[in-house]
Amino acid sequence: MLLPTTSEEISKLSWDRPDVILVTGDAYIDSPHIGVAVIGRVLADAGYRVGIIAQPDTERDIDIQRLGEPRLFWGITGGCMDSMVANYTALKKRRREDDLTPGGRNNRRPDRAVIAYANLIRRYFKNTRPIVLGGVEASMRRIAHYDYWSDTIRRAILFDARADVLAYGMAERSVLEIAQRLAQGKDLKNIRGTCVIENDPPRGYLELPSYEKAAADPKAFVKMFKIFAGENDPVTAQGFYQEHRGRFLVHHPPQPHLTGDELDAVYNLEFSRRVHPFYEKKGKVRAMDTISYSLTTHRGCFGECRFCSIALHEGRTILSRSEESILAEARKIAALTDFKGYIVDVGGATANMYGIDCSRKLSRGACPDKRCLYPRACSSLKPDHTRQIRLLEALRRIPGVKKVFVASGIRHDLVLADKKNGLPYLRELVRHHTSGHLKIAPEHAVSSTLKLMGKPVPEALIDFKHLFEKVNTETKQKQFLTYYFIAAHPGCTENDMRELKSFISRELKTTPQQVQIYTPLPSTFSALMYWTGIDPETGRKIYVEKDPLKKQKQKELVTPESRRSATGKRYKRKKV
Repeated sequence: MLLPTTSEEISKLSWDRPDVILVTGDAYIDSPHIGVAVIGRVLADAGYRVGIIAQPDTERDIDIQRLGEPRLFWGITGGCMDSMVANYTALKKRRREDDLTPGGRNNRRPDRAVIAYANLIRRYFKNTRPIVLGGVEASMRRIAHYDYWSDTIRRAILFDARADVLAYGMAERSVLEIAQRLAQGKDLKNIRGTCVIENDPPRGYLELPSYEKAAADPKAFVKMFKIFAGENDPVTAQGFYQEHRGRFLVHHPPQPHLTGDELDAVYNLEFSRRVHPFYEKKGKVRAMDTISYSLTTHRGCFGECRFCSIALHEGRTILSRSEESILAEARKIAALTDFKGYIVDVGGATANMYGIDCSRKLSRGACPDKRCLYPRACSSLKPDHTRQIRLLEALRRIPGVKKVFVASGIRHDLVLADKKNGLPYLRELVRHHTSGHLKIAPEHAVSSTLKLMGKPVPEALIDFKHLFEKVNTETKQKQFLTYYFIAAHPGCTENDMRELKSFISRELKTTPQQVQIYTPLPSTFSALMYWTGIDPETGRKIYVEKDPLKKQKQKELVTPESRRSATGKRYKRKKV
């Protein structure tokens, strides 16, 4: 049964009102791929009455008032991505399409959706129950942050939204504790995985440079961000605070990782995998073409690409589901009446991190002074693709499944680092799980730019290409590599793009189509570099291209088709 989104559904359930009302910037899709649906199902499974309002009209009360006022709290998310990323291209042109809006037109998601929805609630419900922020938009804007769309340092989003608490990261534990505290009449202080506003700084917490200092001084911003980024591992993190004009943003340490059994329990909940009929009647939700028949195998990413938000939101530690849980979900998909036999994706942020991570992380936390894959795979990582091979083989044997694809991107350097099972894994992909093209994201080929991106050296790409071609020859397949590249990343010049073009022609012998202009995402190291012009590792000044026309030129130096991106066409991709 779907969670209710109309007053009629509330009446049929004989509820006087919901305990929790969740508000989201996406259509309501009851799927384990959709964060608000996961939180809603987790709360409902714990016994709470949960309603969902999707994409409410922010100019009128017709949507936000239809379920009444919750007994415990409001939960707000901008949706599966930051609303400004969803609404604008890298050149700040308005996007015309939205795959998570019924009908596909980008006409339902407000800019800065989290703030807009919080203001909407305050407008029509005076002195209401607590407002809890969550999701990617809130999570990545939880401290003072650079905002590309206004080209300013904005305050922590709690201040602008005038909300009561922010649950960052994946947040199942935090949200359950918030609900339990409120149900018991207790306050929301000192909950791990949350941020709150206090009048006084807490004792024993680290102090970040204030919002005012970070906004005025790039060096203070660098210092602030490095402390923030270093205190996000559940095992080692300390709490910290940041002053905002006399008040304090208090950031409690993260919640402990979910155990394997707890993660399985989340994905074993009874998701219907459909759009709620109230929204479905407004038009097709195009994202359903992908997520209806896809499997999430794990959370987190230890790649730590400097332009990506995944590690700071999902964590640097890989949390893998059991094979039994994934296979059970696959059988549910295979039993759907409209299933045609094709599982279109098996993976996560990076497909081939399933079942792989450093054994030290769960007991000691992620290393504060080095990364798992940069500049090369750490000797402590010991990558082994055995579990992935076994999982893919088992998925192929499920009755009704004709083909299983790995459409999420893979880390090619991780395949190379697995000396025992990297080659067998690649053979498995080429023979059975690639739909003509295997996606990888080298992003660039100039060493200085790759260093700033946190991506592997170009020699690794060449070695992988040769290995891929060898496997194609052995297996008599005609598969191809699809490469993703980025233009105008901090540190990248026009000469670097010319060198990239030469590398692509000389070594890859192709004309790339997947070239994106870099977008500074909030609370990422690359966004820090974009605003400050400073390499945070060395403190040295770096070149940053900020002229839109010159950014477009960088892209055009690599692909003549790139002019189409300036019209607002949205390219789909996975961060790897």
